[in-house]
Amino acid sequence: MAITTILITGCAVTPTQTTLVSVVISVDGTKLTVDVPPGSSVQAALDKAGITLAPLDKVNPPAGSVIADISLITVTRVREEFDTRDVTIPFEHQTVRNEALPEGQTMMIQPGENGQRQDTYRRVFEDEQQTAETLFKSQVIKEAKPEIVMIGVRAPFSSTAIQGHIVYLSSGNIWMMEGSTGNRRLIVTTADADGHVLSLSNDGKWVLFTRKLKDSEPNIINSLWLARTDVKTETLVNLHVNNVINAAGFIPGKDVTFTYSTVESRTAAPGWQSNNDLQLLRIDNGGQIIGGKEIVAVNSGGVFGYWGTRYVWSPDGERLAYARPDSIGLVDPDSGEMTELMHITPLQTRGDWAWVPAIGWSPDHRSLFFTNHNQDPAVSTPEQSQRFNVSVTVPRQGLTLELVPETGMFAYPIPSPWLDESNYLVAYLQAVFPGQSETSRTRLMVMDRDGSNHRQVFPPEGSQPIEPQQVTWSPPPEDNIPQRIALIYQGNIWFVDPFTGQSQQITGDGLVSMLAWR
Repeated sequence: MAITTILITGCAVTPTQTTLVSVVISVDGTKLTVDVPPGSSVQAALDKAGITLAPLDKVNPPAGSVIADISLITVTRVREEFDTRDVTIPFEHQTVRNEALPEGQTMMIQPGENGQRQDTYRRVFEDEQQTAETLFKSQVIKEAKPEIVMIGVRAPFSSTAIQGHIVYLSSGNIWMMEGSTGNRRLIVTTADADGHVLSLSNDGKWVLFTRKLKDSEPNIINSLWLARTDVKTETLVNLHVNNVINAAGFIPGKDVTFTYSTVESRTAAPGWQSNNDLQLLRIDNGGQIIGGKEIVAVNSGGVFGYWGTRYVWSPDGERLAYARPDSIGLVDPDSGEMTELMHITPLQTRGDWAWVPAIGWSPDHRSLFFTNHNQDPAVSTPEQSQRFNVSVTVPRQGLTLELVPETGMFAYPIPSPWLDESNYLVAYLQAVFPGQSETSRTRLMVMDRDGSNHRQVFPPEGSQPIEPQQVTWSPPPEDNIPQRIALIYQGNIWFVDPFTGQSQQITGDGLVSMLAWR
């Protein structure tokens, strides 16, 4: 037993001292050496050396790495600075063609003014050496004002007297005629009116329109603006309403009140999803908003409702109709309640657009003229039919009649003002090829209120037909100024006598894309 004890005692091992690892730390232009136990982290070595890291500092290898074969730790001091610089925004040069000036003559409409922008840059320094510079923020302090020069083109068209006021869109600018077609002037010179909305107040003092601003955010399609017409200098009012595609305009008989409908921007075609709502705003004499309400809340809009709902006020501004791809009806202006008058078979366009029936009120606000979609036994489904007609419905009598068959989908029936105490006319477009009306040009037709006495009034026989559009009736005749229809033909405004078919070209620059007459 004693021998065994001696053997165990002879085999005991004496403890040895723990081995440390030396690491060199390169920081702030110097090198420090620290000893740390094996398996320590880089951060532990930094802590032992008393080195504090700022939020942007870099460490190589990373602070969480375990020290094994590491002999050198590099700390790079990183800081950032923000540098604000004033940048001049050069003004653009715009040329406006005008047939009212002799050919080749120029006139300065608006001198250009440079704008100002503040750009803020983020500058990054590593060990006091700049390594990066990026634009952090950009803010426009003052918008640049474009230089606008009017240049004359050939002007063979005689001036003619007009009732009320005409505004029209040409190359993104808005012009106004007052008293006669020869008395015209620029109202909006921004060159960014996009043509979705153009409406004139009853007294002609305000124009409601939409602009597509260059620096808009991606989700903003356009914005709604007002322009004052009875002042010498351009006066624009931003209503701070965005994404208005259609269904916007002044309410007849209410000069300071207008309605509009909105959409939501989408990346997929057609670029929006309609809200199918209807909002009302009132303005004071300075164009400032003094009140408003929601008439129709956001809704699906029925079949193909993504495209939008058309809202049309009666001539007295008291009744409101709607049209959407699957129905037409009435809207209670107070409650917003929608009452369907007639179901419309929605058209399957097989494209990224939807067909919406055109509607127009009679001057006695009792009848609604509209484009209807007929069934065709030759196609497999009703939605594929290419048959359309002009019909009329009288809501209070529950009566609906077909007036003109096979007109094509873009007939746009629109009644005239009263011709006398009991008569008015209805203008509409007749497709040259009704079975292919999606791509067909059209002819302007006029008929009596009961659908009789159809006649073509424009263009003359043998001339190229017109592009589909909503034509415009002049205000009621006054002081020997006759009733006329205004339309756009080959980029110019033309007047047409609805009784004789006699026509007159009004503009000649070929750039007109939209008009309104009140």
